Amino acid sequence: MALTCAAPAAAQPVPITIGETHTLASKPLAQERVVNVYLPADYATSGKTYPVLYLIDGGLDQDFLHIVGTSALGALWARSQDVIVVGIATKDRRRELTGPTQDAALLKEFPTAGGSAAFRAFIRDEVMPMVAKSYRTSGETGVIGESLAGLFIVETYLNEPDLFDHYAAISPSLWWDDERLAKSALTLLKTPMLKPHRLYLSIANEGREMQTGLDRLVSALAANPREGRAWCYAPHHDLTHATIYHTTSPEVFQFLFPGSDAPAPDSGFSVPCSKGH
Repeated sequence: MALTCAAPAAAQPVPITIGETHTLASKPLAQERVVNVYLPADYATSGKTYPVLYLIDGGLDQDFLHIVGTSALGALWARSQDVIVVGIATKDRRRELTGPTQDAALLKEFPTAGGSAAFRAFIRDEVMPMVAKSYRTSGETGVIGESLAGLFIVETYLNEPDLFDHYAAISPSLWWDDERLAKSALTLLKTPMLKPHRLYLSIANEGREMQTGLDRLVSALAANPREGRAWCYAPHHDLTHATIYHTTSPEVFQFLFPGSDAPAPDSGFSVPCSKGH
């Protein structure tokens, strides 16, 4: 009698879901824009409210996945709080993340530049209300971005500081428009603040073109101590523009959204601020 064995049925694949995607028809941008949202693992069952970190350049093909991974790992190690991550995709970064300029050479190289105010209006008037309506948020917010997104974040911090509670700018492109923003920082830091803020700044080995603008900003911050303003300058000159974001993002979560208990000294979780308070 011949015996036959049936081959096991192939297991059906199950999709891996890490978040939700919204498509907003933006009036300030006059186009549709994608917003990706990551919810902490216990969001569905906890009933808790969560802080929100807004990520500039938050498309799936941009920085959403690696920042979400950093967030989840930080919470797993109790290095930082669980947060909702809202990734705001950019399309034309040179338009959306830069302020106006009268520099003819820049306008020739970047003809669409100067639309940061409209992008900020999109976040303030459309993205943030959608998030507050759709998710259980605690009301505490932060924003993170690198390079041109870092420039946009510094511009927001200086011009509209109460839009977010906390800010992180990684290797910000403060060279833009002959460092106009950094040169204005001493005056702009006097903008009234209605609530406390944390600001994290870092830079890789970027050369003088990138470094001098950040040096100006750090000097202005040091010259303007202010109640309610906590800031950290943590340069990483051993890193490059390509490697700094992955390395510093855990520090960002720890500084902006610290856990309820400080990490053990031997854990290696430190935020080395060379300047700040």
